[in-house]
Amino acid sequence: MRRRRPRQKRSKWLSYTGYGLILAGVAVLAWVAWQFWGTNWVSERRQEQVAEELQQGWADGSDSVRTDFGKASAILHVPRWGDDYAVPVLEGSSDEVLAAGIGHMEDTAGPGEVGNYVLAGHRVTHGEPFAKFPELREGDLVFVETREVTYVYELDMDGTDLEVPFTDDWVLAPFPKNPDGGVQAPEGVGKRLITLVSCAEIFHTDLRSVVFGHLVASEPAER
Repeated sequence: MRRRRPRQKRSKWLSYTGYGLILAGVAVLAWVAWQFWGTNWVSERRQEQVAEELQQGWADGSDSVRTDFGKASAILHVPRWGDDYAVPVLEGSSDEVLAAGIGHMEDTAGPGEVGNYVLAGHRVTHGEPFAKFPELREGDLVFVETREVTYVYELDMDGTDLEVPFTDDWVLAPFPKNPDGGVQAPEGVGKRLITLVSCAEIFHTDLRSVVFGHLVASEPAER
C-alpha cells in the first residue's frame, strides 16, 4: 500500500497538469476568437453608431459631434472597397478611436486643407476598416465626406508600394519627403494631400503600409 501512494499522487499531478493545459488551450482559442471575430462585431456596431450620430449632427448644423468614442468629423468612402464602404473618421489615434472607425492623426491637416490629411486604420481586428489596403491602386479615388463638402482625392500609388517602420514620422509631415529616396509623396508646397496608413501585414508587425494621394475636386455635399 505504501508503494502505491506515490504513484497515485503522481497520477493526480499529471491529471491536474493535463486539465490545466486543456484550460490554457481553451483560453488561448477564446482570446483568438475574440480578437478576430468579437472585436470586429463590436467595432462594426460602434462604427454604425458613430456614423448615425454624425449624420444627425450634420442635419442639426454641426460640423462634428462628440460620441462615446471620440469626436467624429467625416466619413471616408473608398469605391475600390465597395460602393457601400462608408466608415466614420474620428479625431486622434487612440485605441478607443481606432476601435470605432478611422483615426485622423493629431497635428495633421484637416480634409481639403493645404498640407497632409493623415488617416490611420486597423487592417485586422476592431472592425478592420483597412483590411483590403493592398488592393488600392494608383489612380483610385477616395472621398472624404464632411457636412458641407465632399473632398475627392486621387491616389498616387498602389497599396503595396511603400512600407515604413512605425517610427518613421516623415509620412505625417505637411509635405512628406522620403529621406531614403524611392517612393515619394506628390511634391510642392501648397499641395492638399491625403495619406492612408495601416499595418503592413495581417499579424503583428512594426512596419506600416502607406499610400499618398492628392486633392482633385471639392463637391457640395448632398443632404
